[in-house]
Amino acid sequence: MKSLFEAVLRLENVDEVEKFFIDLCTLRELKTLKERWEVCQFLNSGQLSYREISVKTGASTTTITRVARFLKNESFNGYRCVLDKIDKDHGDDE
Repeated sequence: MKSLFEAVLRLENVDEVEKFFIDLCTLRELKTLKERWEVCQFLNSGQLSYREISVKTGASTTTITRVARFLKNESFNGYRCVLDKIDKDHGDDE
């Protein structure tokens, strides 16, 4: 796994990341990753119910619950790390 993560870190821009993920993943896998990221962002905003998020993203409530668990309760903090970096970048823009 580390080799994959190190490969991603070597990519320099969105275009390179896009090309790599298109080669690496099936369209279904990419759709699933996109869906989870959208769910994460909606959960982070705290403005929608699980059912509303499901309608907007097409994600099952099971997927939404899983993303919520990793966002709020698990110790990995991967979602939180990225969300915090995005918030920081947007704060720097102002």
